[in-house]
Amino acid sequence: VNLLKNLQMEANSNETQRLQLIESMINKARNNFGESGTLYLVWGFAVLICSIVQFVLMYVFHREDSYYVWFLTWLILIYQWYYLSRKSKTIKVNTYTDDILGYVWICFIVGFFVMMFLLIYMEAYTIIYSSILVMYAMPAFLSGAILKMRPLIIGGICCWVLAIASLFVPFEFHGLLIAAAVIMAWIIPGFYLRKRFKEQN
Repeated sequence: VNLLKNLQMEANSNETQRLQLIESMINKARNNFGESGTLYLVWGFAVLICSIVQFVLMYVFHREDSYYVWFLTWLILIYQWYYLSRKSKTIKVNTYTDDILGYVWICFIVGFFVMMFLLIYMEAYTIIYSSILVMYAMPAFLSGAILKMRPLIIGGICCWVLAIASLFVPFEFHGLLIAAAVIMAWIIPGFYLRKRFKEQN
């Protein structure tokens, strides 16, 4: 009887340790996600600046080539590649949560470029910004749901609301809707992640 009790206690202890290990891995993934919110802030401010500059060029100076300002985002892509490659060297173990988040952002990037190609090919220029707002909502909302981060979830919902609102806003002001979207979906969550990172480190 004592032997059975000891075996049961040992099994319960091992089960508790496994659960604690899983919980610590999930917490670690949440803590490491976005690190200090660097990429959220970099992309957020880059898109914010580009959208405002394009609005000024298009609405104030009536420049038809105002969209060229978005080519500056290629510099951000180069920086992101450098940042992630450098960060990957310091990460020893990827958790299941890390993998899921990676797939979420891969789906967003591929879907974004496919959607842009289709809209440009069909010359559906008037709904480009509305479609971008819908796409912006996806990674923010899903990442927030996976990591249980309310600012990301709220930011994603705001993007969907702005996408609907774009139906009632003149096209020349759609760039300002993009600016509002990145503030709520990327910049505010980015500062939230930076604050949490500093508190934990």
